[in-house]
Amino acid sequence: AHRPSRLSRPELDLLESTTAMFRQWDAQCGGGLRRKAVVGQLHEVTDLLQEPQPGPTAQRLFRCAAELAELAGWMSYDVGLQPTAQKYFVLALHAAKEAGDKPLGSYILSSMSRQMIHLGRPDDALELIHLAQYGSRDCATSRTQAMLYAMEARAYANMGQPSKCKRAVRMAEDTFLDAGLDGEPEPDWIRFFSEAELNGENAHSYRDLAYVAGRSPTYASLAQPVMDKAVELFGEDDEHQRSYALNLIGMATVHLLQREPEESTVLATRALKIAKKVRSERVNTRLRKTVDTAARDFGDVADVARLTDLLHEQLPETAEAV
Repeated sequence: AHRPSRLSRPELDLLESTTAMFRQWDAQCGGGLRRKAVVGQLHEVTDLLQEPQPGPTAQRLFRCAAELAELAGWMSYDVGLQPTAQKYFVLALHAAKEAGDKPLGSYILSSMSRQMIHLGRPDDALELIHLAQYGSRDCATSRTQAMLYAMEARAYANMGQPSKCKRAVRMAEDTFLDAGLDGEPEPDWIRFFSEAELNGENAHSYRDLAYVAGRSPTYASLAQPVMDKAVELFGEDDEHQRSYALNLIGMATVHLLQREPEESTVLATRALKIAKKVRSERVNTRLRKTVDTAARDFGDVADVARLTDLLHEQLPETAEAV
């Protein structure tokens, strides 16, 4: 413990600020642009952890490694490299445990849960979220707890359990009201969970319920005002362009559920403009799927036909270069 550190405090501060910068770039530009840079930085930090370090320095390095590994996993998930993403998430969990950071561990588990929902495995998603909630119930901030409730709602929605989904949505909304009121500084990794993100997650829960319930108009009508609010808030935020695109696509799917194809194409066209700027296979895949659904159900609508042609022209389906 008395051995002098090879790393100065400014150097550690720089490592942490660089991780925050990478996270910001991911939100703005998608996972494809900076993924290799994040992986390279992660290798640098893990190399430092192979050397003897004083306890406090090692703890900060493990926390930094956990955040970088989570971000590398998230970026890999975003560009469609699912097995690679899972490996990074597991590494991130181990590093967070070594750092003794339970809230960070819960955040990593929530990212893993999102991936499970994406892969059509809501039971596994729910198990991961419950593990995250159990592990951080006495130390996570209100913002983090609200995020976990929102993800719990997504899992229940995809499992076709409306009453439990609605309860989790209410818990997310109620808990979010306390965010920031305790005066405690929050880690950078939870800063993304804004009012816009809360509305987006809850709206997607209702939208998912609608699909699971056989395109229920009741759940689609629940989703619409919440998704409208998310789109409005993300539209005022230049930092989270990928989330803006995903919620525009989500709103487009809600209009398809309500059999309003013209309104859907307006939103999908706005999402297409953003998709061309961000490198996110997740955005591209969801946009293609939404337009394909519109073409299948409303192929005789002129606006849908024009959008289908525009999508094939401006966003051709090619392998992601990573």
